[in-house]
Amino acid sequence: MKESYRNIIEHIGEDPNRQGLVKTPQRAARAMEFLTRGYVQTVDQVVDGALFESDTSEMVVVQNIELYSLCEHHLLPFIGQCHVAYIPTNKVLGLSKVARLVDMFARRLQIQEKLTKEIAESIQTVTDASGVGVIIEAQHMCMMMRGVEKQNSRMKTSVMLGTLRDNQSTRMEFLSLLGISN
Repeated sequence: MKESYRNIIEHIGEDPNRQGLVKTPQRAARAMEFLTRGYVQTVDQVVDGALFESDTSEMVVVQNIELYSLCEHHLLPFIGQCHVAYIPTNKVLGLSKVARLVDMFARRLQIQEKLTKEIAESIQTVTDASGVGVIIEAQHMCMMMRGVEKQNSRMKTSVMLGTLRDNQSTRMEFLSLLGISN
């Protein structure tokens, strides 16, 4: 990867031997490995047994989980927040594990629509929840820095599974807790 970054620097017309750029290829390669570390993680590794028996069946909401990802089309960042809700059935997921699952999927080359679905489906699978909802709001540098150059645009995606999809009052409870509904 280091050599590839060196070639990119040359191809844009820069001198990779210039003082400020000599170590850039190795720094860029390390940065890319960090930004895509989700590829070397699995759901089981992230959850790491932090699933606890519970008799609660009320909605659990974790909101404003910041996320950083790279658009799979341009390799430019998109940055935003993820809101997750699930309705437990006999077990709850350790709180930090919700954020860690968001990070694991975000730290892959992504499109926001797929990211939202992957997070929802993984929480559904891990917890066997009766319902899961995930909403992501993000700003995409590929839309802000190039192309149409719209600085204030935000993309919102949602995936609702189980009772959050099938029961309007449950879905409205989630949205209300986020301050989204009337």
